[in-house]
Amino acid sequence: MEAKSFLSVEECRNVIDAIAEAENNCSGEIRVNIANNAGENVMESAVNVFYSLGMDKTLRKNGVLFFIASEDRRFAVIGDEGINNVVPENFWNDVCALMIEYFKKEEFGAGLVAGIQKCGEKLAEFFPPVDNDIDELPNEIAYEDAK
Repeated sequence: MEAKSFLSVEECRNVIDAIAEAENNCSGEIRVNIANNAGENVMESAVNVFYSLGMDKTLRKNGVLFFIASEDRRFAVIGDEGINNVVPENFWNDVCALMIEYFKKEEFGAGLVAGIQKCGEKLAEFFPPVDNDIDELPNEIAYEDAK
């Protein structure tokens, strides 16, 4: 399935709203990128897109990327070093497991929203909102292909 048609308009709106809501409760940054393919290694592709989107440049190093390869039907969730240093070791696997439950039912938008909400809760725990916090990265969905 082509990346730009992976989610319906309503699902895109729900995902963007979930990002905004999560970011209102923390100082972290969340992005979603939907690519057509992931290449050989989905994690490597996710890391490349993470850097390409400038997610490594956040002030507190607390960005989270949801990387979806729509045609490959693979995905990865990765965080920057600030969040990786504080979340439990199995946290990212737990987020992925939650999303897989939705993805198995072809509920991709709902799966992304659930994953974003779970990450938002953890970001709020470790990176609460700060005065004069700025939204460092856009909330809209990116469609950058893996390199």
